[in-house]
Order: sequence, then C-alpha cells, then structure tokens
Amino acid sequence: MNGDGESRRAGWREWGGLALLALPTMLLGLDVTALYLVVPSLAVDLDPSATEMLWIMDAYGFLIAGLLITMGTLGDRFGRRRLLMIGVALFAVASVAVAFAPTVLWLIAARALLGVAGATLMPSTLSLISTMFTDPRQRASAIGVWATSFGLGMAAGPIVGGVLTAALWWGAVFLIAVPVALLVLAGAPTLLPERRPTIGPPTGRLDLLSAGLSLAAMLPVIYAIKHAAAHGIDLPSVAAALVGGVAAVAFVRRQLYLTEPLLDVKLFTGPTFSAALSVLLVGLVGFGGAMFLVTQYLQLVAGFSPTTAGLWMGPPALAMLVGAIGAPLLARRISPGVVMAATLALSLVGYALLSLAGTASNGAVVAGFAFVYLGLGVIAALGTDIVVGAAPRDKAGSAAALSETVQELGIATGVALLGSFTTAVYRSSIEVPTGLSASVAATYSDSLAGASSLASRISGDALEHARTVFNIGLNTASAAAGAAIAIASLACFVTLRHLRPLGAVDRQAEPAVSPPGSER
Repeated sequence: MNGDGESRRAGWREWGGLALLALPTMLLGLDVTALYLVVPSLAVDLDPSATEMLWIMDAYGFLIAGLLITMGTLGDRFGRRRLLMIGVALFAVASVAVAFAPTVLWLIAARALLGVAGATLMPSTLSLISTMFTDPRQRASAIGVWATSFGLGMAAGPIVGGVLTAALWWGAVFLIAVPVALLVLAGAPTLLPERRPTIGPPTGRLDLLSAGLSLAAMLPVIYAIKHAAAHGIDLPSVAAALVGGVAAVAFVRRQLYLTEPLLDVKLFTGPTFSAALSVLLVGLVGFGGAMFLVTQYLQLVAGFSPTTAGLWMGPPALAMLVGAIGAPLLARRISPGVVMAATLALSLVGYALLSLAGTASNGAVVAGFAFVYLGLGVIAALGTDIVVGAAPRDKAGSAAALSETVQELGIATGVALLGSFTTAVYRSSIEVPTGLSASVAATYSDSLAGASSLASRISGDALEHARTVFNIGLNTASAAAGAAIAIASLACFVTLRHLRPLGAVDRQAEPAVSPPGSER
C-alpha cells in the first residue's frame, strides 16, 4: 500500500479503468516499432536525406525521454486523469499530422509533437493504476497487465505496420490512434479517478527552469548514446554526454534547494527504490541490445523480410506476457526480489543461446530472445511495482516517470553498447575481398548492413563471410550482456530479497532515509 491511504480491494470500475488504460499503453508500444516497417514506403514518398531520416526516427523518442519527469510531476500537481485526457487527444491530433505529412519537415515536427503527447501518457497511465489499485496484490497484477500491454503493442507494431502499409499506405498505421483516443476520452470520466494533491496547493507553480534543466540533462545524454551506437565514441558523443552531465548536476542541486521541486530527489535515498531502479536499468540494457541484434540477425543473416522478421518476433512477446502476468501471482508466495533475481538468472539461458547464433538454428535464436523477453516481463511488472509502491502516493507520477525514464535510458544504452560492441568486432575481424574499389571496400568493412547493400556487387562467399563475422560480434556481445545480467541477478537478490510476498504486509512508502531493515 502507498503510504497515505487505506488499502482496499478494487472493483469492476477499477478493472474497467485498467482495460481502458491498456489501450493507450498498447498504442505507445505499437508506435515504437511500427515506424521501422513503414520506413521504406515513407522514404519513397517523401525522399528524406539520411540526416532527415534520423530525425524522423529519433524526434519521438528524444521528446518522450526528455519530458517524462516534467509530465509525471504535472500529473501529480494538476490531475493525472486530466493530463491523460489532454495527452491522448494531442496524441491523436499528432498521429493524423504524421499520417498525412506532405513534407519531411512536417513529418519531423509531427513526430516531435507525438513525443510530447507520449510523455504525458506513459506516467499518467502508471500513476493512475497506483491510485486505483491500493491492494498490493492487485496493484502488482495491474502493473503486470500494463507492462504486457506495452510489450504486446511493440510485438504487434511490425505486423500491423506491414499489413496496413500493403493494404493502404504507410500513414494508415498511425490513424489507429484516433479510435483509441475517442474510446479513452469517452470512458475516462466514468472509469478513471481524478486524484488531487493532498499536500500543498492543487495548482502549485511549475518551475520552468527545472523543466528546462531536466530536458537539457536528458536530450544530450540520449543523443550521445545514439550517436555512439552509430559512429562509435567520438568528440560529439563525449561532448554531448558532458553537457548532459553538467545539466543533470545543476538539476539535482536546484531540486534540493526548491521548496516545491519538480522531482523529489530524496526518493533516491530509499534503498529499495534505488535498488529496483538499478535492476530495471541493467535489465533493459540487456533487452534493448538483444532486440537490436536479433532484429538485425533475422533480416541480414537469416534473410527474412521485415514483415516475416516481425512475425518471428511475435512468439517471444508471449513470454513477456507470461512473465508480466505470472510474476505478480508468484510474488504472492515468494519475495518479489527473489522472483526477479531468479527470473533474471533464468534469462541467462537466452543470452547463452544468442551467443551461439550462427551455429544454432533460427528457432534457437528466437527461443533465446524469448528467455530475454521473459526476464523483461518480470522486472517490468515487479520492478515498476516496487518503485511506485516505495514512493508516497502523491509522488506516484514522479516515481512512474522515473521508472519510465530509466527504461528509456536502458533500451537506448543497450542498443548503443551492444550495437557498438558488435560493430567493433565486425570492423576488426572483417577481411575485405580483393578487387573492390576503395568506396565499396569501405562500405563492406563498415557493417553487415553495408555489406548486404552490396549483394549485387560482391560474391556470395564475401557476403557469407560478412554474416559470419557479424555472428561472432553478436555472440561476443551476448556473452558480455549475459555476464552483466548475472551480476544484476545477484545484486537483485542481495538488495531486494528482504521484501515480503505481496499482501503479506502493506508496503509502506519509505522515509527519506530508511533505518537498516525498516524498508518493509
């Protein structure tokens, strides 16, 4: 139970509200992956440059990551249902603007607006769940449904994108947001509560400087990670990371000074809160890198089309469903910390199978990713529940935003770290065939994607060699990720095993500084 109210069992209204909240959550997941499928058709229609294509892909994620903390606090102060309704309406409008974009600049601006709207939806849905479900067991199950909804949306994105692009045009996939928004706007006043702040004025002043500093801290760091993934660690990535680090320090110092901070950084002094966030971060780093590499493997090594690759990625999503729904049920009898640690240990089977890619079958690689997905489902459900449950109820939006921010950072970092690692192995091991021009040789030795683009200009043996070298990089990166997950599993057991099974006692919000052994 969050610390400031009575724990009670949820009824039909709360479960109906959860079903309603699952719709925008699934939509957010779908929007993340559907764009990858429509890029070829979009490129034919709008002819973006390489730089413009990067902005089309990244504007959405940049704005979500940069505004999550601000939007989570806005919901806490001005009403979470109100922010959700504004956000879902804005998401629908932005989606229509994306679908019918006449120019590249229009599309980039619309994707940025979509990111602003997405930043309001993610913490709003999660903090509303914490308000509606105060019983610890029910809240954990509800967050499991929430995590599953997002994962299923991500899994459905490539399939839905491929079907709608083939039947209509690339923009059709984004129009799904319109009926979803209408359903949410119609049902929210009846099914969703509006929780007002219990401390301070209901419309406390938003510190714009803090909002700007949070944006200045997040955006350069996300840019540095993405730039390093594409180009390696160089001066622009280091400079961006330094700028983000300086802004982050200034942000934290300002929050400690303000009487009404944008983010209560004292939340981090709770050991359970910080440990759960750390486990989420490391787990998402492994998942993000694995998803990036498996997607490349299925298309560039196995030779599947994007739609077929999307279909192959569907079954692993079912493992996430099992984890996200089953873990809260298991945690009613076993400590959530132990369940998370054990599942992370089990996911090592997945990283082991990925370390055999190239020698194992395609089915074994996908099965390996299913084990990784299983770990994601468990830590997304239980880890998020621990984070939100460890915060005071009037800080649920901020806690939810922090959980989402950490997961965004984790996925981006995983893509950068494991992607860069695999690329480094590829570039150091590739043997360029003789007789190629300098430009063709440079493309061939840069990446497997580059070598694949030269399929009509190089021999089959040369392309197979490039695939073999990529597999070596994937194997090595997967083994390294597995080692990190093993450490995270051990750390999770050590730091969170004290948590009692869900419902054994009510989970109280941690004090600013918890005495040893008093967290739960």
